[in-house]
Amino acid sequence: MRQTRIVVPCYNESQRLQPHSFLAALRSDPSLSFLFVNDGSRDDTLRILTSIRDKNPAQVDVLDLEVNCGKAEAVRRGILEASEGPFDYIGYWDADLATPLEVITEFREVLEKRHVDAVLGARVRLLGRRIKRRPLRHYLGRIFATFASLLLGMNVYDTQCGAKIFRNSTALKIVFSSPFKVRWTFDVEVLARFPLVLEAPSLEVCANWVEYPLEEWYDVKGSKVSMTDYLKAMAEFATLFVYLRTPARKGYKRYLDGWNSRPVESRV
Repeated sequence: MRQTRIVVPCYNESQRLQPHSFLAALRSDPSLSFLFVNDGSRDDTLRILTSIRDKNPAQVDVLDLEVNCGKAEAVRRGILEASEGPFDYIGYWDADLATPLEVITEFREVLEKRHVDAVLGARVRLLGRRIKRRPLRHYLGRIFATFASLLLGMNVYDTQCGAKIFRNSTALKIVFSSPFKVRWTFDVEVLARFPLVLEAPSLEVCANWVEYPLEEWYDVKGSKVSMTDYLKAMAEFATLFVYLRTPARKGYKRYLDGWNSRPVESRV
C-alpha cells in the first residue's frame, strides 16, 4: 500500500482545529499520516497537536517551529522533512479543513490511475458542487488566478487552493529545498519552480499535473487572509515576474541548485 504524508501548517489554530476529524481519517486509512507544523503559535495549538500525536504516534508527527515563520516557510520545512521519509505521496492541507480530508483518497486515486506527478485542488463553482466562498474573495481570486496563469505560462484555474498532493521525487525535494522569495503567493512559486528544476517547458511539466474540481469547499470563519493580503499578493507578482521572466531567471536557477547541494539539516 502506497504511503502518504500530509503536511498541515498551523498558526494559532486552537479554535479551528478538529482533532477528531484527523484521527478518524487515520483510523480509516493506515497508509495515511500527518506532519503538523506548529508555526510559532501563541495559543493552545501546540498542546492540541501534541495530544493528537499522543493518540496515534505511529501516524502523526509534530514539527515545532518556535518562531513564527509564515505559512510558506512552515509548508516548505514540512515538505522537506517529509520528502526524506518512506512516503510515495506528499502534500499539504489547510488546518481548517476547508477541503475535507476525505478528498485525500480521491487525489491519490487520480495519482495512481492517471500516473501523474501532482493533483491540485480547484475550487470551481459548478452546479451540483458545494463551494461556499464569500463573493468578493471569489472574484478577487479569479483576478489573481488569471495573473498567475499568465505568469506561469500554464492554464491553472486555482493556484491558491490549500490542498495539493505530489508524487515524492528528487524534483520535489529540490523545489522545496530553498526558501521562497515570496510569502503570500508561495503556491505560485512552487509551481513555477518545477519547470526550472526539471529543465523543461512549463506546458510539458504541467501536462503531468491534474487540477481536481472539489465537490465541496467552505470558507471557514477565522481565516487569517485579509483584503490587505490580496494587495500584498498582487505586489508579489512583480517579484516573481523578475525571477521568472527576466535575465534574473538564470540567477534564480543557480539559487535553487545551490540550496539543493546543501545537507538537509542546513536547508532550514
